[in-house]
Amino acid sequence: MIRNTLKLALISTALTATGAIAQDVTITIESWRNDDLALWQDKIIPAFEAENPGIKVKFTPSAPTEYNAVLNSKLEAGSAGDIITCRPFDASLALFEAGHLADLDDMAAMSNFSDVAKSAWQTDDGSASFCVPMASVIHGFIYNKDAFAEVGVEVPNTEAEFFAALEAFKADGTYIPMAMGTNDQWEAATMGYNNIGPNYWKGEEGRRALIAGDQKLTDEAWTAPYETLAKWGAYLGDGYEAQTYPDSQNLFTLGRAAIYPAGSWEISGFNAQADFEMGAFKPPVQNAGDTCYISDHTDIGIGMNAATANPEAAKTFLAWVGSPEFASIFGNALPGFFPLSNEPVTLEDPLAKEIVGWRGECESTIRSTYQILSRGTPNLENDTWGASVAAIKGTSTAAELGAKLQDGLASWYAPHQ
Repeated sequence: MIRNTLKLALISTALTATGAIAQDVTITIESWRNDDLALWQDKIIPAFEAENPGIKVKFTPSAPTEYNAVLNSKLEAGSAGDIITCRPFDASLALFEAGHLADLDDMAAMSNFSDVAKSAWQTDDGSASFCVPMASVIHGFIYNKDAFAEVGVEVPNTEAEFFAALEAFKADGTYIPMAMGTNDQWEAATMGYNNIGPNYWKGEEGRRALIAGDQKLTDEAWTAPYETLAKWGAYLGDGYEAQTYPDSQNLFTLGRAAIYPAGSWEISGFNAQADFEMGAFKPPVQNAGDTCYISDHTDIGIGMNAATANPEAAKTFLAWVGSPEFASIFGNALPGFFPLSNEPVTLEDPLAKEIVGWRGECESTIRSTYQILSRGTPNLENDTWGASVAAIKGTSTAAELGAKLQDGLASWYAPHQ
């Protein structure tokens, strides 16, 4: 009898050790993407749980505008989830430096991503990576194919062709040549300056040189984009100065404008609202044959709460996020949010396929102001908004804008002093 009882106890212990009768581990994800709740619940989580029995996942988003404050409060109180969705650059770097995000450099999945992809979630010296890259957004121009066919305009490749196209639409008068306003300011910098600028400062080469202090904002590579933006105002339609971001979206999707300076995040909304066929073209190069550069901006990553009680389960989930399976699910469910994995992903949406195809034709970079250069006062990112608006309106010259921005950066950033 004693021998049978001992035997049963040993069997029970063995089953527990192998997980056969162990309870499921539940891990919780913090995120600001509350618009993605259905995607996570219906597609991502079921796919992961099917491959990883024994690990349950809960997706618990906060409102985007409240996320940083809510997350920080939870982390300080020790009540945050196991998995932390990461905004790019300084917000997540601050969490890592405060000890809230774990170093993930030892994860094999991190080798699936390029240095540019990882740069948004690394220390300044690149010695530690604390979030697995998930997706980026790519900048360029979305256009109304019907309008181009009707007016007989070819898709531009060079800047000369680009302005010739705008002039043709202006002369025809049926369509506003390009839908963008300056009321909200950020569009002028994000879809203007940092859209066309990489072709001038040669992407990562110029961006890194600016951080190092080897280039200045008064250099031609950094002022010339403002000279180009100064030509845009003539083609943005009457009253563009008071035009908001939603106004511009509506003008384009209602078929009243031919071209929209874009971020790829627009794809889902435009697909739902526009009743015409759309295409996309990359930022025009200055001369035919020039190397092209695109803003392939790191947008969202995912990391591990350093205080999680379930580190192995959390790392299992993060490793899966780095897999081609996750990239395929995420990239097709949210066209325009492009997976950052080195593994190629087959996308179904034609506009998303067209835009992501630029990665194979051009050099990728990220927005020039997002890493390191906007930590001080004055804030270079916010000042670039105002400078881009001033360029388009013609209230300041490119040289004046470069000098003002350079003075502001040099006032607090040592490599420029």
